[in-house]
Formats: sequence, structure tokens, C-alpha cells
Amino acid sequence: MTRTLILGGTGWLGREIAEQLVANGDDVTCLARGESGAVPSGVTFIRSDRRTPDAYVLVAGIAWDEIIELAYEADLVTGALEALADCAQHWTLVSSVSVYASNAEAGADEEAVVVEAVDFDDYAQAKVAAERVTTEAVGDHLLIVRPGLIVGPGDTSDRFSYWVARLALASHEAVLLPEVRDRSVQFIDVRDLAAWLIGAGHRGLTGIYNAVGSERDLSTVLLAAAQVAGHTGNLISVDDEWLIEHNVNYWAGRRSLPLWLPRSDFAFAQRSRDRFVAAGGTERNLHEILEDVLADERKRGLDRERRSGLTREEENLLLDEIARQLASV
Repeated sequence: MTRTLILGGTGWLGREIAEQLVANGDDVTCLARGESGAVPSGVTFIRSDRRTPDAYVLVAGIAWDEIIELAYEADLVTGALEALADCAQHWTLVSSVSVYASNAEAGADEEAVVVEAVDFDDYAQAKVAAERVTTEAVGDHLLIVRPGLIVGPGDTSDRFSYWVARLALASHEAVLLPEVRDRSVQFIDVRDLAAWLIGAGHRGLTGIYNAVGSERDLSTVLLAAAQVAGHTGNLISVDDEWLIEHNVNYWAGRRSLPLWLPRSDFAFAQRSRDRFVAAGGTERNLHEILEDVLADERKRGLDRERRSGLTREEENLLLDEIARQLASV
């Protein structure tokens, strides 16, 4: 039986990892504040504020087969390493493909240049700093996982789930799309990421891996989402300039069209996954992901307030403006 300590474990990815480990019969401990979500069944839960001096007193000195670090904030990562680096046979740090300095080279692999870690309030720079300090402390039994966009049931970012939910909500009415021609998207299901990460830890895998799915045409993904959602309305696609002029944002956040990237960042969704696949990385069928996400979205409410995307009211106002402009031509 593998003894694993998860630094976190109540957030989305951490909970998925913990649940799969428990299902595998492993001995799992989660150390967290417990404010990100429900505590997974079957784990030993230690409620702890990682910024306090005695944060790790109950887990230090134990021989852990695996420690999984999900945080990136400098004080959290450093504090954990100071207390636990010598206690783990294997250490996994979950980083991000956001660490790369350029999104302009299709197929760039793990050797690509990363950003300079100067501003630790910047997500990418903080991730780079976490990688470096962990490498220094843990050495040759470290696995650094750089996921791309993580999707699947339970996602609260709304970057992927927005589309299948919106298409289902719209039903026979029109939906606004960005220009999808020559645009890609790359993602990995949270369940596939967790399963690979667990297996890699059990095998003692080390090094750096881009944990990303296949490069897919954005048009293919959105058409599949429409099919799964049963959408029968029109799909209205407009160019980048029009969307920007009307204050629609790229990628994520309020008043955005999720998954829509600037053309200058095209290769963000074209990272090499060769090393990941060679190490056993897999991905499930697109329609399966969309069906599971839609089922989850129906439970949570198709018309709920979202962290990313347009509200239906905002979208309809934009669609009305497009119709007026076309009518005046």
C-alpha cells in the first residue's frame, strides 16, 4: 500500500487525485484548510493553514512514499519543502504550461524557454519559481507536471464547460462564436490527468512533462459540443476585430468567449505531448468528455452565474447588433 500526502486535496484536481488513490486502496492523507471543497471520503484529513509555523507538525517525520504539491505560492511551496523534502521517496509538483515564455512555436516541448521568475504575484512566474526551488530541495526524485487546460466535470473555471452548457441553454436559438478558422485548442480531462499523475508517482517517474491532450481544431470541438447539446440554432461566427471592438475578451473571465486565443498565441494550444504519451499519458473520447460535462452542468444549472463567458443577455445584445449591421448592408 502506497502512503501518499497531498498538500491540498479538497480543490478540484486534488480531490480527483485523492478519490482515485483511495479507490486504488492507497493510504491517503490530505493537508489543507479545507475551504476549496468537500473532503474526499476515505482520506485522513488534516486541517491546517499552511502559512502558520506549525502547519506541518502532524505530517513531518513520516516516511511518505509520495508527496503531491498543488500550490504555487512561494511561501507555501518553500514552507512545505523545508518541513517535508527529506520525508518523501518521490515528490510531484503540479506546475503549468503557462510557464513558457513564448506561445509562438508549434510543437514546442519541455525544453522550451520559461519566463523569468521576478514577480511572484504573476501566476506563470510563481510557477517557475516553485519549479526551481523544488528542484533544488528535492533533487532527482522530483516529477514536474505541466498540465495545459484541465477540463471535465466539476470545473469551476467555465473555460471549456461554457460552450456545451450555452449550446444546450440556447437550444434552437443562435449562439455567438469567434472566428474558428485555423484555431486550435488543447486540453486534458481532470480524470485522465489524475490517473496518469498517480501512475507516474507509483512508478517513480521523474523529470518534466507537458500533460496535455491532442491538438484539436476549435471548430471540431464546438461542433461536437453542439451535437452533444442537441443545439439546432444558428452558429454565428464573427472576426476578432469585431469582438474586440465590442469589448469581448479572449480565453476566460467575464465577458469573454472561452477558448478563443489571440492568433499571436496560437501555439499555446499546440504544445508537444510526445514525452507525456511515451510515459503512458492517455486521453478519453471528446464526446465522452462533453457528455459528462453537460450532465454536470445540468445539475449545477445551465443558466448559473459563470466565471467565464458571456451572459445570455450580453450574447443576445451582440447577436442583435450583428443582425442590425447585416440588415444595413
